[in-house]
Amino acid sequence: MELFSGRRLAFAEPYVSPVHILRSLAATACAGPFMLTNEALAARREGRIGTMALLSCGCTAIVWALALGVVLIAIASWATENLGSFEFAG
Repeated sequence: MELFSGRRLAFAEPYVSPVHILRSLAATACAGPFMLTNEALAARREGRIGTMALLSCGCTAIVWALALGVVLIAIASWATENLGSFEFAG
């Protein structure tokens, strides 16, 4: 996503926009852990958050990525089960 837009992945334009709500939700759901990590690292470099807050953001990003993986596996499993149930009459 960063390569296509030429901007750092973050909770800001062009990734998150009140004008494009569905696109923003999809981008946040899929790339949210990376956005959170980038924002936390930037805040740490600027001195806005401490080490414990950075660790908290890191743990949250890991849990978020794991939960996203579980959801994607469930969707893929559901999709493959439903694809097998279609019958083609020829």
